[in-house]
Amino acid sequence: MPVSVAAARLARIVAYAGAAIALAVAVGSCASSRPRAPATAPATIIAAPAQAQPAPTPPETDAARTKQAPAADSPAVIAAVPPPPIPAPAAPSAKPGTTIALILPLDVKPFARAAEAVRAGFLAAASAAGDRDCIVIAHGEDGVLSAFEDARARDVKVIIGPLLRDDLKAVAQVALDLPFTVALNQLDESTPSVPHLYTFSLAVESDARLIARRIRAEGAPRVAVVGAETPLMKRFATAFATEWLAEGGATPDIYRFDGTPEALTAMRRELVRRTPNAVLLALDSTNATLAKAYLGTIPAYASGLVFERETQAVTRDLDDLVLVEIPWIIAPDSAQFANLPRQEFASSALTRLYALGLDAYRVASAFRDGPPERFMLEGATGRVTLIDGRQFAREGRFAAFRAGQLAPLDGTR
Repeated sequence: MPVSVAAARLARIVAYAGAAIALAVAVGSCASSRPRAPATAPATIIAAPAQAQPAPTPPETDAARTKQAPAADSPAVIAAVPPPPIPAPAAPSAKPGTTIALILPLDVKPFARAAEAVRAGFLAAASAAGDRDCIVIAHGEDGVLSAFEDARARDVKVIIGPLLRDDLKAVAQVALDLPFTVALNQLDESTPSVPHLYTFSLAVESDARLIARRIRAEGAPRVAVVGAETPLMKRFATAFATEWLAEGGATPDIYRFDGTPEALTAMRRELVRRTPNAVLLALDSTNATLAKAYLGTIPAYASGLVFERETQAVTRDLDDLVLVEIPWIIAPDSAQFANLPRQEFASSALTRLYALGLDAYRVASAFRDGPPERFMLEGATGRVTLIDGRQFAREGRFAAFRAGQLAPLDGTR
């Protein structure tokens, strides 16, 4: 059956992040309204407005509370304060026009852990750069517009966010008069373009296109796709097939994944009868491990983004699988990361989001003197470049499992 070009929209980018932990802060900050403190001083965290105009539905008001929060280089002192009067905007907490504001769904429970990983990476990069002129604004469910209004009231120069695709759509549809904004997700094709809005994300489509170009460059005439019916895997498979055809490849053979022994045996017989030069596994780690056992010696490719918690037993079953992964994971000792603090997470998914935060800060810094005409960064998430359409495109690096370990493929991107 052909790959669906009209794949269902993925409503949230981090469904694999797991059960969320509640956070007790509304706004995190690496700057305050007081004179700039030394880099080693604690950061002061202030609360965001409970409501701002315009917003289609008022966000819920969070109860005032105090809690220790993780910081990049020193403990944070968190003090909740009452919301400012309405409709008067909140007084800026940093020097007007110079602040970078990171807007995250820290108070949306299913995505709090993912948002916290991005926040940690962002603050780590800011701390490494000696930059304390930035704030983090949290929002809850249906609170993203209020968070953007708060950032505008503070006269920030650059906004990083939102993180979730539905929140990005909401911001774009309202057509706010935005400062330079770098969203950490992709706009849907049906969403209108917004002035000053750029995008930078960990989209799985980038990996798919990179894999298609690599296989095609190696001269492979025929490929097959073994895919699951989940929205994420449909997006991955569709992006691969689109790029493969654009590169002049023949229409891929499509196999819908079925984990029963009978179906896998039938797939194996068909692959022997019509042996492709390579197979794309548009599957999560459990199903990719299962499917690969039936591929024989056919070269197989996948995206690192489909793997969350790889165990030694699983990775040994994936030996010789080639995938696209972020440099922060496969080349942690690279010279460009020497001054960036590392943090351990329970899953690779959260590690990737931490790396996204690291690079998001460096992308935001490029806007301090206006929008960059050109941009290129060898970053934690890969090679980041500014391309047409106000997109910061990301290309990861190729790696392969060898004896159960993920190793970079030298000389490849």
